[in-house]
Amino acid sequence: MKTFPFVTANLAIKTFRIIVGLLLVAHGVARLYNGTVNDFGGFLETKGFPVGVGIAWMLTIVEIAGGLLIAAGFMVKWLCLWFMIELLAGIILVHAQHGWFVVGPSLNGVEYSVLLIFSLWVIAAFHNRKAL
Repeated sequence: MKTFPFVTANLAIKTFRIIVGLLLVAHGVARLYNGTVNDFGGFLETKGFPVGVGIAWMLTIVEIAGGLLIAAGFMVKWLCLWFMIELLAGIILVHAQHGWFVVGPSLNGVEYSVLLIFSLWVIAAFHNRKAL
């Protein structure tokens, strides 16, 4: 079934999966590139997490490796669930106190995380199925 000229529903959902996976990779790579993994770990420790630096490194590695696996189509449903939980934790720990918007009327809000959570939900729902 064509959803748009020259695009099938299957191609659209596979492309969507790849793009969302690469967005997750970019998040982990940015943390590595900017040298902020240990800072993130310190933040986690202030929120009561033991071994926050270890957790930060684990999350960073999973964002990079897991995002690549999602993009490649491996372990998609489990990784989508992992990232949905991670993003929900980010909403609770960081973003909820800043409101809805990432930019505009407020800064650093939940809007992008909510979009990613529902994107991962759609990807998991349609993985290994005919898209429509």
